Amino acid sequence: MENYIMDFSATRLTDVPLVGGKNASLGEMTVTLARAGIHVPAGFAVTTQAFRDFLDANRLWDCFSTLDQLDRKDYSNLHEIGSAIRSRMLQGKLPEAVAGQIAEAYDKLSGGTLLPVAVRSSATAEDMAEASFAGQHDSFLHIAGVKELQEAVLKCFASLFTDRAIKYREERKIDHSKVAISVGVQKMVAADTGCSGVCFTLEPESGCTNIVLITGVWGLGENIVQGTVEPDEYYVFKPALWQGKQAVIQQKTGRKESILRYAKDQEGLERIETPEDMREKLVLSSAEIILLANWALAIEEHYHCAMDIEWAKDGNTGELYILQARPETVHSRADKSRDKDYRLLERTEVIAKGEAVGSGIAAGTARILHSPLDAGALQPGDIIVTANTTPDWDPLLQKAGGIITDSGGRTSHAAIVARETGIPAIVGTGNATTIIKDGSQVTISCSEGKTGYVYNGKLSFKVTSKAEEVLTMPQGTEVMLILSDPDQAFRLAARPSDGVGLLRMEFIITHTVKVHPMALIRYEELDDKAAKEQINALTQGYGDKKQYFIDKLSSGIAMVAAAFYPRDVIVRMSDFKTNEYARLIGGETFEPEEENPMLGFRGASRYYHPLYREGFGLECSAVRKVRNDMGLTNVKVMIPFCRTVKEGQKVLDVMRSFGLSQLENGLEVYVMAEIPSNVINAAAFAEIFDGFSIGSNDLTQLVLGIDRDSSILAGEYSEEDPACKTMVSQMIRAAGKAGVPVGFCGQAPSDIPEYASFLVSQGINSISFNPDALTKGIINIGEAEERLRETSKKGAQLD
Repeated sequence: MENYIMDFSATRLTDVPLVGGKNASLGEMTVTLARAGIHVPAGFAVTTQAFRDFLDANRLWDCFSTLDQLDRKDYSNLHEIGSAIRSRMLQGKLPEAVAGQIAEAYDKLSGGTLLPVAVRSSATAEDMAEASFAGQHDSFLHIAGVKELQEAVLKCFASLFTDRAIKYREERKIDHSKVAISVGVQKMVAADTGCSGVCFTLEPESGCTNIVLITGVWGLGENIVQGTVEPDEYYVFKPALWQGKQAVIQQKTGRKESILRYAKDQEGLERIETPEDMREKLVLSSAEIILLANWALAIEEHYHCAMDIEWAKDGNTGELYILQARPETVHSRADKSRDKDYRLLERTEVIAKGEAVGSGIAAGTARILHSPLDAGALQPGDIIVTANTTPDWDPLLQKAGGIITDSGGRTSHAAIVARETGIPAIVGTGNATTIIKDGSQVTISCSEGKTGYVYNGKLSFKVTSKAEEVLTMPQGTEVMLILSDPDQAFRLAARPSDGVGLLRMEFIITHTVKVHPMALIRYEELDDKAAKEQINALTQGYGDKKQYFIDKLSSGIAMVAAAFYPRDVIVRMSDFKTNEYARLIGGETFEPEEENPMLGFRGASRYYHPLYREGFGLECSAVRKVRNDMGLTNVKVMIPFCRTVKEGQKVLDVMRSFGLSQLENGLEVYVMAEIPSNVINAAAFAEIFDGFSIGSNDLTQLVLGIDRDSSILAGEYSEEDPACKTMVSQMIRAAGKAGVPVGFCGQAPSDIPEYASFLVSQGINSISFNPDALTKGIINIGEAEERLRETSKKGAQLD
């Protein structure tokens, strides 16, 4: 007799023809990864032979030839044909031998009880690196009883012909008749009273392989896949995980608006509103995050590729389980030659914002759709605006120019499809369907970091092909980036550079921390009631408000350092002026009023002064946490606006008192060369600092005595002035003589090829560019180095 059942404990990855990709993977993990402590729910597979014999017994093989009637111009008859085939399939009956073996296997798994099981389709062309088929076929949860299980198996067989699965195979030119369905039957994990989520062994937007991204929600994971809630997110740094360091570099509490669970008083599922206290609580503990991340690494190592993993936590036992693991399909098969850079040329009112998926921009007509049945209203290139999407939406999403959803996160169905199809999407806006008008013109921009913006109107934007892959990197001069926003880090780290020459800490403090550090340290001294309320809201859950500053700042720095690891990331300590510090929450209480903040109490002078010394201590603690606790030793520190060597030594002493010691654990401390005294006394500065970075903006204004913000004197402000170039040249020579590196931060080398030649000829070690100037900067430096080599060659010939 034919054996139609394979227990997962006897199934391996080589059994895909018998049990499909999903079941083969589950069997592989059950058999081979148990020694790594990975928990996979017990279960069995109904084989593809059962499916084929079902087709034989019910004379249904002609269903495949029925697909020849598809109108392949626009697939207008797809639903009609698919529905007819599914109807025929569901009228069929399982062969007696198949039905009997399913009953026996269920009885063995359940021990004779009404054990709830998950019943999932597993196609032979599924979970491949080329095509995941994720969500294309049907699954059924909480099935209890033999009859109910047999009916669910029949429905899984019929789901080979869902509209979305048919279209998916058509688009990928997969022969329909060559695909068969197996069905996986697993013990249910009581995630409805626990939590569940998705895990990627890379950063899904950029493909950065140093990261494990875990997302999670209360209740069943369909809430994540369907994009109905905003999940928690945990970024785990792999090298720190390997070293046993503090590997969770960022965690974000999602809104988790609802919980999907099994209905108590009726059959099926119900979605309930999440209680407020559970919304504010993370679904995973630190230990559980690390455990899942370690499991993910073990799975990735076993499969030798980046993985997309589903996990769940049993609410009754507290145990974690892996439900599925499939190869990640977006970055594994990405054609890097097709990468493009998008840049908005204008901006209007922002009408909605959410999480950006991809880095593209799309402009078009907004179409508010409530279900796939609204397909007739959608024209090619329209922007779909909807509450959330499911796999049934896939044929529509192929036509769309972009997607906007009310709910969901970066692992939701809409986000996954957007990445696969290469269209921009903004998920989790919260209110797009109520704010955006149907038929209005909108522009969606995912080119500005992790946050995506919906702008009113059809805006102009520029698209350039990333020719960087064929660029030749300079040989003698390092090319670095200037960064402020950690949300841009993973995307920018994928571009050619030698690291970050300037990470501005001020952006992280302004946009993430938001609070003046002294207002956290001396909270009780605050008289501003409104500021206290804001601080209380931001620091909720923190017994020590100072730790809030350290955690938020360290997380922002760590995201950049992890994205570029092991390349250098030079972090400039805070360089707000007093009027800028005062604008932080609670800042006015702790900042003096100055006539000229540009030349006043800023940079190094603050770090040892009683008015800010303790605040600088929090900055030092954040950097120490990133380097020592998280293992991101590629972080260097830079001191801005240091007027004298004596002042520099004071700063180094204060840093040491806060546990951030120069050269300890390899820490290098640079100083900005942006004041004439830095240049004139460069040799003495080089004795206490490990390197220089020429800040051309401040240096130019101080050499020429021109306020760089003055519109009246704007025509006189020039980095090319002979006096300014003399100072730069003198600085480079002095650093070279002292044997310490010197870099340059400024726009001139990308805008002016001659200036790049000047810096290269003087012997600059590195040049840092804003991201939009990177490609041009690389070209200019390369040409400058080539000219220098030609000149040297001619000189040698003359000698």
